[in-house]
Amino acid sequence: MNGELGWKVGGEQGEGIDSTGEIFAWTLHRLGYYAFAYRHFMSRVKGGHTNYKIRVTDRAVGHHGDDLHILVAFDQETVNVNWNEMVGGGIVIADGTSGEIQHPETGDVHFCSIPLTGLAKESGSAIMKNMVAVGVTAAIVGLTPEDFLSVIEDRFKKKGQAVVDSNLSAVRIGYDYYNQHFSHQLRLPSRPVAIAPHHLYISGNEATALGALAAGCRVLAAYPITPATEIMYWLVKYLPEYGGVVVQAEDEISAVNMALGANYAGTRAMTSTSGPGFSLMMETLGLAGISETPLVIVDVQRSGPSTGLPTKTEQSDLYEALYGSHGESPRIVLTPTTIEECFRFAVEAFNLAETYQCPVILASDLYMGMSKGSIDSLDTSSVQIRRGKLVTQSELEGVSRGEFKRYQVSEDGISPRAIPGQKGGRFIALGNEHDEFGIEMEDQSMRVLQMDKRARKLQSFHELSGASASGPKDAQITLVGFGSTRGVIDEARTALMQQGLSVAHVQVSVVAPFPADLIRPYIAGAGTVLTVEVNSRGQLADQLRLQLGYHDKIQSCLKYDGDPMLVKDIVKRAKEVISVGSVN
Repeated sequence: MNGELGWKVGGEQGEGIDSTGEIFAWTLHRLGYYAFAYRHFMSRVKGGHTNYKIRVTDRAVGHHGDDLHILVAFDQETVNVNWNEMVGGGIVIADGTSGEIQHPETGDVHFCSIPLTGLAKESGSAIMKNMVAVGVTAAIVGLTPEDFLSVIEDRFKKKGQAVVDSNLSAVRIGYDYYNQHFSHQLRLPSRPVAIAPHHLYISGNEATALGALAAGCRVLAAYPITPATEIMYWLVKYLPEYGGVVVQAEDEISAVNMALGANYAGTRAMTSTSGPGFSLMMETLGLAGISETPLVIVDVQRSGPSTGLPTKTEQSDLYEALYGSHGESPRIVLTPTTIEECFRFAVEAFNLAETYQCPVILASDLYMGMSKGSIDSLDTSSVQIRRGKLVTQSELEGVSRGEFKRYQVSEDGISPRAIPGQKGGRFIALGNEHDEFGIEMEDQSMRVLQMDKRARKLQSFHELSGASASGPKDAQITLVGFGSTRGVIDEARTALMQQGLSVAHVQVSVVAPFPADLIRPYIAGAGTVLTVEVNSRGQLADQLRLQLGYHDKIQSCLKYDGDPMLVKDIVKRAKEVISVGSVN
């Protein structure tokens, strides 16, 4: 299995699929393995196929993997939908309580029909069939029921010891049943010798929320929307402990304006949303731009347009993040490429918003936001708070009423900023064009001065590198992605190199301002450039052509069916474009 094992549980939504996956993943994580989990679920409370896949490895990874070694199937649809992922020698654990689940007559797969529901009833409730399945899995991979005890206790101890005991009993029943009736074994990868001292199992959304907290964010104003709501849930739990508040607004327009108002008042604040909610925030983006008020918006992208596929992943809000709202004003767009970067970029988003006095959009997506992974640590020691040109009271001494130049025309495009209550720092923040004092005007020369001033802000942008690169600059093919595709592109690059190809990988993490100088050598020197994007239009490819040119060598590997990109998708497309290029 090459140092990894793919495990998945599937059934109807509402059958405890997520809790099954969470218990298995947390147990493996605590034992020192690395787990990366991805949830496939429907936009309904109950019914419809859902599954939870866990990739178990001996190292940190950023992708849930193409292959599946063990499938726990509570119904026939689970087998039908996921059979194509099964590898030779894999094992299907099928609930045979209420009739046989049929399996395709293809593939070298061990099909084990086990009365999961019936065995669960022996533990006191049919609902515990998921715990029986966990016990069966333990028997297959060489774990013991006791390995799951600490996770079961943490999950169920509030319900009483009897509930803890019954769940552990269900695990033991499944474990014993498998050992008595079957002998097929699949071993877990080697366990790391030492567990990192800050070994974490965390999602991108959780890391983003933690980063916001560490950055000093004390107000989240948001409206619930999948897949961003987890950020709100996390901050509802922890933000009040640090003097913060979470406001569930009546809609996204109210939410973004509350966040803008709090920032104007001097409190670090943000809003979190997904594509449809982000669309409603466009006018306020313009207001933040012209009033030069810091604003942080987290957009956890999902499949669009409109409601689209609300529980599926996509990277199709790039145009919106770059060009949304009317008129012209600077904004910064960050696209974190790992769970660790979700944390770090959330911190930097607040620093950048205040340094450059403009909106910062942190564009994650469902795959990045809702997947969970084991990571060694989050670097909290590097957290710094930078508030930019926020004037102190001493700096305002001697400034008479009405003389503070909030929008002073400056060489770097950034003006001194005061907050309400500072003596001598009063100013008017308008949505109208204004002079240096903030007074509304329509003078043509001042309009040009203010527009040019705002445009200069990002010319000195240097806080984040904007892209990472690996491989030769003159590679046969260079793979380029942004955001959450980093992990799968890394693995695709390795697979292509093993086939004798020269491959480079460039991952863009700051889309605005675009890191053209960093990327240009890899695009100029490549034989073929292949952007890897979870959208239908090739939005990153458009940016490469716009910013760098090289139209003739840029191709795209696109996916927009709601599922994440796979290694095999990239490898197949890369070989296609290389083949075409060799013919030409």
